[in-house]
Amino acid sequence: MASESGTLTSSEYISHHLTNLTFGKLPAGTTRYDGTVVGESGTWTFAHGTEAADMGFWALNVDTMFWSVGLGLLFIWLFQKVAKSATAGVPGNTQNFVESIIEFIDDNVKSIFHHKNDLVAPLSLTIFVWVFLMNAMDLVPVDWIPFVASEMGISYMKVVPTTDVNATLGMALSVFGLIIYYSVKEKGVGGFLAELSLQPLGKWMLPFNLFLELVGLFAKPVSLALRLFGNMYAGEMIFILIALMPFWIQWILSVPWAIFHILVITLQAFIFMVLTIVYMAMAHDHH
Repeated sequence: MASESGTLTSSEYISHHLTNLTFGKLPAGTTRYDGTVVGESGTWTFAHGTEAADMGFWALNVDTMFWSVGLGLLFIWLFQKVAKSATAGVPGNTQNFVESIIEFIDDNVKSIFHHKNDLVAPLSLTIFVWVFLMNAMDLVPVDWIPFVASEMGISYMKVVPTTDVNATLGMALSVFGLIIYYSVKEKGVGGFLAELSLQPLGKWMLPFNLFLELVGLFAKPVSLALRLFGNMYAGEMIFILIALMPFWIQWILSVPWAIFHILVITLQAFIFMVLTIVYMAMAHDHH
């Protein structure tokens, strides 16, 4: 798996595999890796490392977008295909597999969410399957896809979207937006503000209540994003470290870790889904 480790030092190899392929606008005056200086109008280009940092907020991690969108489309295509070909008779293996996932999600939603909202179950299904597919890219040997990309002239290629905090935070903020929306919709603006400011110590401790509740509220998207990112980033780092070892040791260590990691990627998708259901239930609850 360590096809590139022969030409790179260990630190360079690790850095290379943890660097995104980034596209954005380099500001005027930026010095490129080849020593050239960007002109007054700036330039739109692919970059990495310090150059990518110079692009600022609007830099786009192209590999994260490509793999996350591609895996999302794979999920939609597969489930749509099964839905169109579903039969009431003896189902095939694929239909059985998809139906078992849907039943699993439905059972979890019914056990946690006790309100009427047709969005929650489809949202939970999407989160679980999509996050699982993105996590599962961690099981692909770390050099395979980057090697193919390098043969095509693409220097950097991170294939696990959930090892990019931008992806996990983007999903978490989407869930957070739904939490705020349904909190206001179900309780009204006044009810939502009262929930934030009058608990747990009553109106005489309003500033303290507001501080506690706001910390708890904003901790939700942060914890969702960082939990998933941290676990997947650590798992990817271990695979990269294993890839630096001699070939025969790689197989001794990578196979058991990959088998264990199947549990990790499934558990992280499940946790993200369950917490989303819990947070949506809290948004609908009236205190």
